[in-house]
Amino acid sequence: MALQTSSFLSPALSIHKLVRSLLLISSAFISSPFLCSSPNIRPGLTQGKVNCGLNDSAFLGVHFSDHRIKSNSGPLLISRKFSSTLASVQRLNVLTGIRAQTTATTSPAINRSTLEAKKTLRKGNVVITGASSGLGLATAKVLAENGKWHVIMACRDFLKAEKAAKSAGMAKENYSIMHLDLASLNSVRQFVKNFRQLGVPLDTLVCNAAVYFPTASEPTYTADGFEMSVGVNHLGHFLLARELLEDMKQSDYPSQRLIIVGSITGNTNTLAGNIPPKANLGDLRGLAGGLNETTGSSMIDGGKFDGAKAYKDSKVCNMLVMQEFHRRYHEETGITFSSLYPGCIATTGLFREHIGLFRTLFPPFQKYITKGYVSEEEAGNRLAQVVSDPSLTKSGVYWSWNKNSASFENELSQEASDAEKAKKVWDMTEKLLGLA
Repeated sequence: MALQTSSFLSPALSIHKLVRSLLLISSAFISSPFLCSSPNIRPGLTQGKVNCGLNDSAFLGVHFSDHRIKSNSGPLLISRKFSSTLASVQRLNVLTGIRAQTTATTSPAINRSTLEAKKTLRKGNVVITGASSGLGLATAKVLAENGKWHVIMACRDFLKAEKAAKSAGMAKENYSIMHLDLASLNSVRQFVKNFRQLGVPLDTLVCNAAVYFPTASEPTYTADGFEMSVGVNHLGHFLLARELLEDMKQSDYPSQRLIIVGSITGNTNTLAGNIPPKANLGDLRGLAGGLNETTGSSMIDGGKFDGAKAYKDSKVCNMLVMQEFHRRYHEETGITFSSLYPGCIATTGLFREHIGLFRTLFPPFQKYITKGYVSEEEAGNRLAQVVSDPSLTKSGVYWSWNKNSASFENELSQEASDAEKAKKVWDMTEKLLGLA
């Protein structure tokens, strides 16, 4: 954050007067979101506001710890954000001997490297959808425990998410829970509104939540009348990402990332992707028609409903949209847009709608026959790597991992990498959601 307006404290100011002045000023900003950018001040995001403590925090370059005060070398600075109270500070001059001065440029003592270093002092804020179980919860746990992130768990069931976080041993100061139902566009818009009311920056968005109805013979629909799998997995996430993109543009964090979880089942250049029914978006006539049987078809390709195919088609949309985000916004914003397949999490709750025999046999089949089994913990580590690893900042990439858990840039199928189809999916989705 650039410091453009500053006030300098007289070197002759006594410690007694310094303490008195700083305590007076700090009392006026004890709940300021700006103060909570310090890594030592804990934000309480769940309550919809920011609460700060000063047990070991920094204010105006002075550290408070057990009432002892120590100042960093160099001048003490007040940012432009506090300009509304500078007049109040100046009125204290008569009592404290402080002479306030302002300048239109950054202090010469603060060079570019120092300013860049300041960007890394605060924790990053990451929103993860579907973080109450499976891959989302495992990723939230990894990021919450590494001390560098505050995780915002965007979930449909608040109580389930709270119990899951506690069961995972996540420290309360490292996460917050916000309601989000991706099956309702109104809920998505309300989530965005609620997030902005927190007054905190957004650095990374992880679109992870998904629904899967592999045995369904009849479609179910979202609150807005769209087939559920595509409505939640694609449309809900598309609206969320489009709305929050503006917030990510304002982030001062060293790296901003938008991550959409893909699937090997949507990639027809793999063995798993060739197991019928195969993903195929066709000419998109179902998407153009509104994804419901009243106006045409609930399937993107306009065909007969198939629950397993609807999920795979939604994953193709996820991977196409990620690439279109990259083409439209990466050069302009510097945001990293990526997708990934974290491995076959055979025990995930995503399969809860499958038949019992499948749920029983699939995990050992993946563990001992295909050797493709990945635990939720390992998958969480992989997704957390895409969130935070400095080596994974390349945009437009579909990440995968080999047997040694080393990441690599994987190749998407012909359809999932079709630039023309990606643009069509984007444009039709915008129209369907009233964004165009």
